Amino acid sequence: MNGNGAPPRVGDVTTPSASGTAARTRLERGRGALGPALELVHTGRAPTRAVLTAELGVTRATAGAVAAELEALGLIRVDSRPGGAGGTGGAQGRPSHRLSVAEDGPVALAAQVHSDGFRAALVGLGGRIVATAPGKVTVSADPAQVLGAVVEAGAELLAQSGRRCVGAGLAVPSAVAEPDGTALNPLHLAWPAGSPVRAIFAECVKAAGIDGPALTGNDVNLAALAEHRHGAGRSAQHLLCVATGHRGVGGALVLDGRLHSGSSGLALEVGHLTVNPEGRACHCGSRGCLDVEADPLAFLTAAGRSPGPEVSLLQQARDLLREEPAEPAVRAATEELIDRLGLGLAGLVNILNPDRIILGGLHRELLHADPERLRAVVADRSLWGRSGGVPILPCTLDHNSLVGAAELAWQPVLDDPLGALA
Repeated sequence: MNGNGAPPRVGDVTTPSASGTAARTRLERGRGALGPALELVHTGRAPTRAVLTAELGVTRATAGAVAAELEALGLIRVDSRPGGAGGTGGAQGRPSHRLSVAEDGPVALAAQVHSDGFRAALVGLGGRIVATAPGKVTVSADPAQVLGAVVEAGAELLAQSGRRCVGAGLAVPSAVAEPDGTALNPLHLAWPAGSPVRAIFAECVKAAGIDGPALTGNDVNLAALAEHRHGAGRSAQHLLCVATGHRGVGGALVLDGRLHSGSSGLALEVGHLTVNPEGRACHCGSRGCLDVEADPLAFLTAAGRSPGPEVSLLQQARDLLREEPAEPAVRAATEELIDRLGLGLAGLVNILNPDRIILGGLHRELLHADPERLRAVVADRSLWGRSGGVPILPCTLDHNSLVGAAELAWQPVLDDPLGALA
């Protein structure tokens, strides 16, 4: 306890005493545990102080000091009231203090650009979307114009919220080459290949007066990151995510809890796996790629429907699948896309041996439409599928690419809360 009867904070300076050395050691150890502790609360793996103590492998006093410091930073809340969802776990049967992210704490600005427009959002710890601003616009061939518009929308959200911002993250429908942050192949946007999207985004964020780092990533990679931390991918060690958004198909892999992006950020370009050698021409120059055989446009085309301009292709495909699933042409299109998707997933299972597959966008709807057919195709075509099967689950987060974009901005805070918020 300090002189006011409160538990010691991690950053407190203690005066020399018989126990001074032990106290300083405990607090130094606690400061090093701030980041891991925050990540545990952020991902929902430490709902109580007792669980936090066990997960960190520290004493109750150190865990208490860590929790108190994170609360003082405005990042979490510590509830010492007995009972409730926190359960027990304290000494002598006392209920343990409950831990949760601070609902009124800082936020990250998240942005996403796709072929039908953009969306900006404020996202707090725990993957909580605080506010969103959709923009249904024609995405021009000028990345600076589009990114300026999405950042402007995000800046308005920030001004309205009055929240502190820790940084900004952007999700784009393209492989993002590292270390320069260039959009290597924005095939479904009119942007030039190799557009320096990270530099443009950072300049827009700076011009808007928004503090913190500005980072960029591929939309499906970021969706996988979000699902691994907050959604259907929790606890998976080797997680494969495949999704189709407004156009095209993307994939991502989380290995041992970390996003695998390859040597230069270009890993898991699954959209250009060939699943129908005599199929549709692809933007990449090949034919029959998953990108054009299992996306919303492919579904609408196979069902004999002409897309309209009123809503996004993804929404049109979802509506058709949900509202007319038994219509013969819709049913045939559903089976065709499931078979193409299953063939692609089976090849990935043979190569990657994941312990879980999650599907997003229209692929999530296809899984709901006929889960047994999709799982059977994957099992029949993959060695590992025949040996016991790989769980195939739907993504569970709305706007998971946005949440993943926010994770980019939150990562420096998770790494070093004191340093990032100083």
